[in-house]
Amino acid sequence: MNYLETINYGNKILKSHNINTYNLDSELILANVLNSTREEILTNLDKKVDDINFNKYNRLIFRRKNNEPIAYILQNKEFWKNNFIVDKNVLIPRPETEIIVDEVLKLTNFNSSKQFLDIGTGSGCIILSVIKERPKSRGTAIDISKKALKVAITNAKMHHLENKIKFINNDVDKHYYNKYDFILSNPPYIDIFNLKRLEKNVRLFEPILALKAGFDGFSEIKKIIYKSKKLLKLKGKLIFEIGNNQMLKSVILLKKNGFYIDKICKDIQLFPRVIVSTKIK
Repeated sequence: MNYLETINYGNKILKSHNINTYNLDSELILANVLNSTREEILTNLDKKVDDINFNKYNRLIFRRKNNEPIAYILQNKEFWKNNFIVDKNVLIPRPETEIIVDEVLKLTNFNSSKQFLDIGTGSGCIILSVIKERPKSRGTAIDISKKALKVAITNAKMHHLENKIKFINNDVDKHYYNKYDFILSNPPYIDIFNLKRLEKNVRLFEPILALKAGFDGFSEIKKIIYKSKKLLKLKGKLIFEIGNNQMLKSVILLKKNGFYIDKICKDIQLFPRVIVSTKIK
């Protein structure tokens, strides 16, 4: 088969399994198998695919038709301006989480020398994106999952930032180091009811630790607010992501714990998604 025939073969399988992005995914999988780019594939559609590579392609198409996320299959996801390694041990970075990075950059400048804490770092995409943009700053990234931290450390090495960020395997409850200028987090915030309603590719493949937050979906946000009160410097910033219908509850708890609400940022669907707050007490 040539490139075009191989892509059409993948399209047919994925489309029959209701994969909406079947054409893009078929092209990306072929590019991955051939260690090439999608652009190179599309400009050389008459080139042949040998049997070894076709068999590899077929195996990856089989994984995708079973709803495994394309990011896990390719072991790569773009976030902010960078590519990050991802696997089944970390949450796949979402575009709405980039709001956190954007807000940090608005509050700092290139020469800022700040101390950052990233709670539940996962792939490390938030802290690594920030430190790459603010090279004089330093970071600490904590995660309860050793396997997730291994991915984050690999990403730090890939972006040559391993000497600027300390990685710690710990729960936020047990973290007592330092006083920070910024605390950042995309915590788990899905409640038990909505966990069952997640799309199949999320529910079956992404790590439950990075999704579920107790019965009401608020347990991890609560911990982060309580702990940030102790770990932040006065006038330090707590910037974190929230789920649908969690804004009011978060704002009330923040105010009770001595935080001023600077800003509530909406995502592309106009849901409140990120809270920017300042410790004032």
